[in-house]
Amino acid sequence: MPYLFGVLVILNALMLGYYGFLSPKKEPESLNAAKATLVQPIEFSNSAEHIPPLIGSKK
Repeated sequence: MPYLFGVLVILNALMLGYYGFLSPKKEPESLNAAKATLVQPIEFSNSAEHIPPLIGSKK
């Protein structure tokens, strides 16, 4: 009986490793469509122009 338990533990670890890390991931089409609607262009502004000068520097 302990051998059966050991075999089941090893089989469980192998299945977890395969399905958790090695199996190919395929996202559903509905998830891809939802991601496409959420992607928005972000406006970039250089905030380094608006920071005060360092203390002690003459600017």
